[in-house]
Amino acid sequence: MALVTGASRGIGKGIAMELGAAGATVYVTGRTVTPGEHPLPGTVGETAAEIDALGGRGVAVACDHHVDGQVEAVFDQVQREAGRLDVLVNNVFSSPAMVPWLGRPFWDLPIEAWDETIDIGVRSHYVASRFAAPLLFATGRGLIVNVSSSGAIQHAHNVPYGVGKAALDKMTADTAHDLADHGVAVVSVWPGLVRTELVSMGAHETDDGRLVIGLPGEGEFDLSSAESPRFTGRAVVALASDPAVMTRTGRAFPVADLAADYGFTDVDGRAAGVQIRPEPGADAGPGSG
Repeated sequence: MALVTGASRGIGKGIAMELGAAGATVYVTGRTVTPGEHPLPGTVGETAAEIDALGGRGVAVACDHHVDGQVEAVFDQVQREAGRLDVLVNNVFSSPAMVPWLGRPFWDLPIEAWDETIDIGVRSHYVASRFAAPLLFATGRGLIVNVSSSGAIQHAHNVPYGVGKAALDKMTADTAHDLADHGVAVVSVWPGLVRTELVSMGAHETDDGRLVIGLPGEGEFDLSSAESPRFTGRAVVALASDPAVMTRTGRAFPVADLAADYGFTDVDGRAAGVQIRPEPGADAGPGSG
């Protein structure tokens, strides 16, 4: 029994699909319920249908994670219908809102950039974890996965983004402390460059036929070797299936490192995608995305 926030599209959808492929019942939340109402494709209903097609059971729930009452209602529904929760994936994030703010110094950003990034990306995950905790206790063994980024420890995109991811990883550590005696693990995962619908929309073709995306201040990246959203999903399934997952609680892991540890690959058979930031202290070479 799993719940994935922000699963109409992108990494959240990929995670929900992989949990469904593993046979789980997956509640998926998001604001998009009608095709065409969002500039990007995808609705919670379509994600739920894909979960069904993969052998799981998808349950679509409309939810605006800005509104605490709506979030609480989601967990009330899970309580009524299932009585427990095994896995919570905190993924919801305002990625489209981030686009005009990428690569800009903090003094050039509207105050809204801080509010939106911290509200949907830190606070939203705290609220969901708060309401999920009693349901996770019911099983005696549970897992919370926070979708974070190496931006927690390196400069990425802009100040609010990095502060938000650092706060999220600190929340992973501290909620893990509180949940340890209840058998609930909390882990942050760091995807690399992922071929989401938003990334694909922002890509362009080079003269030599490559599909690339430019990230302001970070360079241009070839999408041919980028991760699929389901790669992160396979990391979540591996963590949820690991009887020793408590040995990882409170820490953050690049998805590619989890692939190496657990032996899973992306949908195309590769075990690593595009890593867009160098490792701290490294002169060159790939690091976590």
